[in-house]
Amino acid sequence: MPKRSEFLEYLLEMLQPLGEIRAKSMFGGWGLYANDRFFAIIADETLYFKVDNTNCPEFEARGLKPFRYEANEKVATMRYYPPPVEALDDRELLCTWARKGVEAAERAKAPKKSPRKAATEPKRTRSKTEGGRPAVGKRRSQR
Repeated sequence: MPKRSEFLEYLLEMLQPLGEIRAKSMFGGWGLYANDRFFAIIADETLYFKVDNTNCPEFEARGLKPFRYEANEKVATMRYYPPPVEALDDRELLCTWARKGVEAAERAKAPKKSPRKAATEPKRTRSKTEGGRPAVGKRRSQR
């Protein structure tokens, strides 16, 4: 388990307005959780927030680049982006960007809407009518 760095402690202090933030050691870095939602990672002393299709354009519009790492001689990209550099010195701004990560984590955990289920009851067929009334069944004539 990596030793908690000054940078990690600093970020936990800065993010206090969000509520209880828990740091969990992972792969030589840290995962940050808010209300049991995994919303950020810290790798190589860099903070990254979770993104999805809803908030990713905000990060990309600032020219921010996603978290990348090398595994098995390949470069992998994760949907986590750093906040703007100026946010690291401004608690309110950092929390604004962090909320975007928390919201993405909440959307990821939200139950997915299932497609409308088809009716399970079989279709009813109408019986043929005789004289405007439903046919009840023909009586056998007695011999």
